[in-house]
Amino acid sequence: MPELPDVRLYVSALERLLTGAILERVLIRSPFVLRTVDPPVEQAASRTIEGFSHRGKRIVWHLGSDLHLVFHPMIAGRFHWKAGSDAKLRSLRSNLGSDPFPGSVAGRLVPPRGKHDLLALATDRGTMRFTEASQKKRAGLWIVASREAVDALDPGGIDPLTCDLVAFQARLLSGNNTLKRALSDPRRFCGIGNAYSDEILHRARLSPLRLTSRLSDADTARLHAACRDCLAEWIARLIAETGDRFPEKVSAFRPGMAVHGKFNQPCPVCQTKVQRIRYADNECNYCPRCQTGGKLLADRSLSRLLKDDWPNSIEELEQEP
Repeated sequence: MPELPDVRLYVSALERLLTGAILERVLIRSPFVLRTVDPPVEQAASRTIEGFSHRGKRIVWHLGSDLHLVFHPMIAGRFHWKAGSDAKLRSLRSNLGSDPFPGSVAGRLVPPRGKHDLLALATDRGTMRFTEASQKKRAGLWIVASREAVDALDPGGIDPLTCDLVAFQARLLSGNNTLKRALSDPRRFCGIGNAYSDEILHRARLSPLRLTSRLSDADTARLHAACRDCLAEWIARLIAETGDRFPEKVSAFRPGMAVHGKFNQPCPVCQTKVQRIRYADNECNYCPRCQTGGKLLADRSLSRLLKDDWPNSIEELEQEP
C-alpha cells in the first residue's frame, strides 16, 4: 500500500505534471472503482485541474471549489502516466459525429485496456491510468462536491511529520495496543502502514509487539523522533531519486530499507538476521538484537503449532542447522 512517502511522491509528481491541465473526461473501465454517484462522473469533464493534496493515504485532485476526485489506492492501486495530447481522439469523435470506439457507456469512452486498469483520466497533456493489480477490488474513487466532503473521508490521523511530542504521545496512548498496530492505525497517525512502521520501530529500537502502555517517556520521545526523521528522509529520497520522471514503480519494498522485506538478511546496524512474523496479508519485520533484546517473537498460532521447536533467542536461532 502506498504510504506517506509514496503519497507525497505522487502528489509532488502530479502537481508538476498536471496543475493547470484540462481534464477532458474520466474513462471508467471497472464499475467497482467508483464509490459515489452524486456528483456524477460526467461533471469532471472539461475541468481545469487546480491542484492536488492528500488526506492520509487518499490522493485528492481538486477541480475547483465544487468538485474533487478522491483516490484511495488501498494495497494495490497505482497511477501510471502516458504523455501525449488527446486531440487526435477528439478530432476523430468530431468527424464521425459519434463515439468511434465500441464499448462506450453513457457517452464515456471505455477502450480496451489491461486487466488491471480501473479507469483513465484523459487530459490535454496526456493520460493518467489508475490500476489495481489485485482481484479484491479495494481501490476506489470518490467524487465529492466540497472540501468539507473531502475532509469527511479523512480517518483523522495526525501528521507524524508536523505534530509535536505532546500530541504524538496523546494519540499513541489513546488505546493500549502494540506499537505496530498503533503506528499503522489511520485514526491515530496519517499515512503510516506496514512498511514504514517496521522502519520507524527499527530506528527507534523498539519491539513491534511492545504495548503502548509500557512505554517510558524516553521511549515515546525516541519513537516520535524516529517517525519524523524516517518519513522525512524517505520523502526527500524518493523525490530526489524520481527526478522529473513520473513514479511508475511505487512499492512497499525498497532496496534501502533496513528491515521491511529483509527477512533473513543482515540488519544494517548489527548484522543480525532480520526476523518476521506473518499475520493475515501482512508481515512484521524486526531485528531481534536491536529491538527485542535478543528475543525472537512469534504469533500465537505459530507458537502453538511449533511449541518447543520455535527458537526463543538469537543464540538458539544461530545454532539451528
